Amino acid sequence: MLLSKDDRLHFTQDSEHVQIEAWGPNALRIRATKYHTLPAEQCALSIRPPKADVDISLGADHATIKNGNITATISKRGKIVIKNAKGERILEEYQRNHIDVDGRSIDARNFKPILGGDYHLTYRLQSIDRAEKIYGMGQHREPVLNVKGSDLKVAHRNSQASVPFMLSNLGYGMLWNNPAVGRAVLEKSTMTFETYSTRVLDYWIVACNTPTQIIESYADVTGKVPMMPEYGLGFWQCKLRYQNPEELLDVAREYKKRGLPLDVIMVDFFHWPKQGEWKFDPTHRSDPGESAMRRLLSSWKESSAESSPELQHSFDRAETKSAFEFSFKSALAAKHPAIKVEECSSDEMP
Repeated sequence: MLLSKDDRLHFTQDSEHVQIEAWGPNALRIRATKYHTLPAEQCALSIRPPKADVDISLGADHATIKNGNITATISKRGKIVIKNAKGERILEEYQRNHIDVDGRSIDARNFKPILGGDYHLTYRLQSIDRAEKIYGMGQHREPVLNVKGSDLKVAHRNSQASVPFMLSNLGYGMLWNNPAVGRAVLEKSTMTFETYSTRVLDYWIVACNTPTQIIESYADVTGKVPMMPEYGLGFWQCKLRYQNPEELLDVAREYKKRGLPLDVIMVDFFHWPKQGEWKFDPTHRSDPGESAMRRLLSSWKESSAESSPELQHSFDRAETKSAFEFSFKSALAAKHPAIKVEECSSDEMP
């Protein structure tokens, strides 16, 4: 059944409910579930855009929803096709019904029940152009810029950052809005997105004239990255790993001795007693490590804050919190090239 309600287009068949709505200029959000209601979680789309003027029309065998440059059509059997302002297809679900193709029945949106109440979701899309170029999807260990033809794991791991947003040279951007582990197979003929445990299919798509407009639209609905403070744009020193506070201080002294600019020293990896503990290992940091950090903060403040007023706020924060907490949340930052590291007693600490 096709229905228009609250500026949204709805489709229901058997136990499935599909909802298509405007989500920012020239963009649509498409969700589907086999639960009785859509989950309340917004995931990456937590910024609700202003209400858009949409045009919804219901026909005998299909319905459409138009928002600026983008139009989605859903048939009475539930197949979705998305077009741009020129009426050109940019995305189309891959669906094969035994009525259309003898002996074959393939659902574009396949919800396979798993133990615990969730579903293994497989979503199939038909490639409009075999020569399409797709960019994005995060940082993967792939020797290609165009990821069309790639089989990508949708999960974080060491040296891999998964961001399931892709930008196509056909003039659209798509965000797979599901924070679960899965897989994206971007073949030349079809594209398949899998999520191994979920309750909903959820993705956002925008159609624009330029890549810049697509990226700007993506940032508008997911959030904009704040400007990095100036002290974070310089050189960061980090290694695997500092065994104790003196080793950290020795490294800082060597930078000072050689006159090398240094903005941040990171105390990273296995400084804790056990995995998951939010504290320093007292075996190697008896105080635990706070004195060394306060020595750095104290001496760097004297040598750097006067010539770098913008750092004063960060140092003030360090004085009102433990140096341990500050080191995690703000790092040990100072304006180069003046780095002065000296020993000081506890009475001299700020």
